[in-house]
Amino acid sequence: MSRVVEAARGWIGTPYVHQQATKAAGCDCLGLLRGVWREVLGEEPEAVPAYSMDWSEPQGEERLWRAAGRHLRAKARDRAAPGDVLLFRMRSGAVAKHLGIQTCAGDAARFIHAYAGRGVVESPLSAPWARRVVARFEFPLGDG
Repeated sequence: MSRVVEAARGWIGTPYVHQQATKAAGCDCLGLLRGVWREVLGEEPEAVPAYSMDWSEPQGEERLWRAAGRHLRAKARDRAAPGDVLLFRMRSGAVAKHLGIQTCAGDAARFIHAYAGRGVVESPLSAPWARRVVARFEFPLGDG
């Protein structure tokens, strides 16, 4: 199993808490990714500034996408693998601002993510979710 998937599954059940990144205590989708980063790679590569629930939408800036591009390896969207970081655009015309970690590829594709009202869960990467994926990345693990 992917080290990233194993780490992410350890976060399942963590409550949703905006701007937090603490396993079992609370996190949002970015906090989940930050926590998994710390577990598999160590210190986070940059400080995350405070952000609102609508962050970067008023400006129309793809801040999350740019940050992912600075620290993760971009992949083709059709090259799914366990451990991939998925970036979602939740509404047409909106900035991409939701993240998840793919756990299974193929017909039974699944991903782990955190969102309000649910916390950290593993969900099927169903058609409604899959069509919202705008970018795919992988952690810079140095093992392939």
